[in-house]
Amino acid sequence: MPAAPPRFRPASGVRTPSPRRPASPRRPAPRLGDHQRRMKIARIALVVVLALAGLKLIGVQTIQAGELKARSAKQSMTRITLTAERGAILDRAGNQLAFSTEARALITNPRQIDSAKGDAAPEYKQRMAEEVARQTGGDPNALLELLNSDRGYAVLDRLADPGVARTLRTQFPEITEERREARHYPGGTLAANVVGAASWNSAEKKITGLVGLESSQDNLLAGADGFLVVDTAEGSDTIIPGSTRAEQAAVPGSDLQLTLDSDLQFTVQRQLGDYVAKTGARGGSAVVLDAKTGEVRALANGRTFDPRNLAAADPTTLGDAAVTTPFEPGSVNKIVTMAAALEYGVAEPGTVLSVPGQIKIADRTVSDAWRHGTEQYTLTGVLAKSSNVGTIMTAQQVGEDRFADMLARFGLGQKTGIGLPGESAGRVPPRESWSGSTFGNLPIGQGLSMTALQMAGMYQAVANDGLRIPPRIVAATIGPDGTRTPAPAPEPVRVVSPQTAQQLRTMLTAVTQDDRGQRGTGPAAAVPGYEVAGKTGTAQQVDPECGCYSNSTYWITFAGMMPAQDPRFVLGIMLDAPEGGASAAPLFHDIASYLGQREQLPVRTDPAPVQTLVVS
Repeated sequence: MPAAPPRFRPASGVRTPSPRRPASPRRPAPRLGDHQRRMKIARIALVVVLALAGLKLIGVQTIQAGELKARSAKQSMTRITLTAERGAILDRAGNQLAFSTEARALITNPRQIDSAKGDAAPEYKQRMAEEVARQTGGDPNALLELLNSDRGYAVLDRLADPGVARTLRTQFPEITEERREARHYPGGTLAANVVGAASWNSAEKKITGLVGLESSQDNLLAGADGFLVVDTAEGSDTIIPGSTRAEQAAVPGSDLQLTLDSDLQFTVQRQLGDYVAKTGARGGSAVVLDAKTGEVRALANGRTFDPRNLAAADPTTLGDAAVTTPFEPGSVNKIVTMAAALEYGVAEPGTVLSVPGQIKIADRTVSDAWRHGTEQYTLTGVLAKSSNVGTIMTAQQVGEDRFADMLARFGLGQKTGIGLPGESAGRVPPRESWSGSTFGNLPIGQGLSMTALQMAGMYQAVANDGLRIPPRIVAATIGPDGTRTPAPAPEPVRVVSPQTAQQLRTMLTAVTQDDRGQRGTGPAAAVPGYEVAGKTGTAQQVDPECGCYSNSTYWITFAGMMPAQDPRFVLGIMLDAPEGGASAAPLFHDIASYLGQREQLPVRTDPAPVQTLVVS
């Protein structure tokens, strides 16, 4: 057999090449035109994307900016109003006539209760109504009716105590609460016409004044609300801790301290109301002033209201008639003629006048209230017996210009500036408009009008040695920090000299004397142990049917002071159409007697001298 051919071994380190695979077809090289086209498309797409993004950005920053900003703020930030605590109204001793406390409104959704409770809703609502009524003093039947109504919002109680609100919310999770403030009037009708009323204003989320000082002094009492800007959880009012962005504390309102004396105010209101009812009067007013300072110690009206139930009040009682409603004063105005006669030296208290029963003035005849022939009256007697004829005779000697000047000095036809809303200035006919018969009316208190406050102010001038101090009722304001700022003192007005004032006081004591034939018109006003100086008044009211003076309907007045020679208090009273023209003198007696005892005014031990009114 032939030998096998020798094997070939490659040298060490030499790699034998592997068999070649068949070569694949070669790809064609890319052309330059295709590359440029793709780059162009990419650039266009990029420009379009950038343009769209730019347009969106412009839209967000301009067109949608306000909406997005508001939506964002609404979701993340909440401005919470911090309501300022309303100031209190105090009497002269610091007793509260009006004050505020924190309260809660109890709110629920009857529809939601129906949805959540299903068939158990009626029984659940019944239990809720009974418990809310028990806790708040409400009417369970009215509450149940409210819960059974098809409403999405129902107020179960407007001013609940915060503790009661927490208890009810624990028992009934469907009840929510809203922070409010409750206004309280512990005296009810006490000084209501002065203090007024205020209540919660849902729109403004605060208490606002409605009438009286609560209204006219609203800015002072209200203070200034603060605010808190915080982050809240989206969809709720839950404040996120530590998220306060801005804060301004509320500034509480100032307290208002009045010159009123609560005890005296209560007594005067009660006595006036009783007397108005007793005499069948349509109403009335009574004012007590401090004789030396002009401060108002009591200001009462025969018809008033309860600020705790303002909805039930008669709208005609909401004002303060003593300062808003003028009337013709009648003979209390004769003090103007007497003051002018003494001040200008026309007559003296003892000057004797021959007074006939009537006198003709221009086209009219004026008579006295009683029939008499010509009698000899002293000037004191003319005032004490309230002779119309004698007063007009004296006024004619004074003269129209000096009489008009004296009216102005006494403050008639001018507001007193007491600071109560709706004050009337009354009316005095302008001097240039006086006709021939005008001077037959004005000296006897007809043809002009004044308020009860103005009337008391006239007599305060006589009590204060001829110096009239415009009455005031606000004693001071007390700031949130307790700082007491007295009210500015009114500017005094010199009406007559101290000597004239003293003569007038003595003449006025004759009005209340009753010594046989020397009897004045108002002995019923006398107070045992004291000398009382005052003046009665009767003025015919206008009959609306004929536009003429009525012979059956009158304004009845009395104004005076005590003790006469060193007066501490001045009291003015007006009765609106009491039956039979009943005198106001007995009411003066009752109030003056209370003042004498309460203030422990010094009693006169010796008898008062009897003044001569009629010369025989």
